[in-house]
Amino acid sequence: MDFLTILSLAIALSMDAFSVSICKGLTTKKFSLKTALLCGIWFGGFQALMPVIGYFLGVQFESFITSIDHWIAFGLLFLIGANMIREAFSEENDKNSSNNDVKTMFLLAVATSIDALAVGVTFAFLQVGIWGAILIIGVTTFIFSFVGVAIGNFFGSKYSKPASIVGGVILILIGTKILLEHLNVLYLFFVYN
Repeated sequence: MDFLTILSLAIALSMDAFSVSICKGLTTKKFSLKTALLCGIWFGGFQALMPVIGYFLGVQFESFITSIDHWIAFGLLFLIGANMIREAFSEENDKNSSNNDVKTMFLLAVATSIDALAVGVTFAFLQVGIWGAILIIGVTTFIFSFVGVAIGNFFGSKYSKPASIVGGVILILIGTKILLEHLNVLYLFFVYN
């Protein structure tokens, strides 16, 4: 696999993390370099880690991984999105306190990188040099996540409560999209209509 192919794959893999980073930026009162770096490190780190795990699991667990990855991503994104919406309607206004806790960041990082696990399995089949590939994937996701926080904050600082609601809805929609794509529901819908 050449550099441009791996870079294209890295950009595609980073889109969920980019969207979630925008949601994180929407829920911060003012731009925080710390939040942007945390998102970049968490999401970039997990996007790099998951292909390594998939690569070393190889063909033995491919069918198991691909049979449940979409359910895990959907469940995590749905729960986190629903929690964001709930917090928007609560009386508590200190959004930054729970926004970057380890548990939330871990769940978001896993949910946005679960597809990268299957990509790692593919890398094993194609005998791709895993270390160069994960470096490209991790750095690309880091950059997209960092920029996503900045973009989200630009809009979120002006519209705090509606932005939290929109961010939660977006997370739920991303999870639903992942689930429907893997279940081929959209394909069946368009084939039979």
